[in-house]
Amino acid sequence: MLASIQRQLERIYDVEIPHRVNDFLVTDAQVPNSLQGHEQANQSDTEEQLLVVQDGDCVDIALYLDNDVVARLAEDDPRSCLHAGNLADFCTAMEGVSHFLYLIWNAHHERGVSLMELEMQAEIDKYVSTAFLFGQQGCGRVPPSLHRWLFENPVFDSSLDRASLERYRDANYYASKYCARLEKRYLKRNGQAGMFNDLRRLYRLTNRAKISCTVERH
Repeated sequence: MLASIQRQLERIYDVEIPHRVNDFLVTDAQVPNSLQGHEQANQSDTEEQLLVVQDGDCVDIALYLDNDVVARLAEDDPRSCLHAGNLADFCTAMEGVSHFLYLIWNAHHERGVSLMELEMQAEIDKYVSTAFLFGQQGCGRVPPSLHRWLFENPVFDSSLDRASLERYRDANYYASKYCARLEKRYLKRNGQAGMFNDLRRLYRLTNRAKISCTVERH
């Protein structure tokens, strides 16, 4: 499942990295909790997290996905039928793979990447991937409510500190603007070739340029 998501994102953005996400997957909640110092009685309840530990020029990476999410996706594979019951789990897995791919791709190009960039790119990836999957399974029809479902009235973790909350809100806002433009410019006109070019250009921009691009008006 995760390998399939990685291949899909690599095709969309015309990128490739020499690592497979399955080799970095952990599903034991004690791993992220131990790295962050959580006590057993007060474990983090996050379902997805990219774990990064840097020591000089060396970076250790693991992708944590909750075992229940992985099990539910195996039982109700969204690649066969994406629906309201498995959409949230698919987006959780997509977010993790997006973080993994984007971080490593930038690292291989000796580019730094901010947490804001990771979150905004993941929001875009969730929209694009679900739109394509719905389109494949629905004879090219993308649900008109998809953008609203993904971006309107987001619910954020109440335990987030102020800086983290603002980062997630900003990522949602800019990704929402960009994806609304994608929908209007390409999806409603069946112009996927132009959409790929647009997405690939955005993927390679720096953070400041990427934010400017998301709020362009045409």
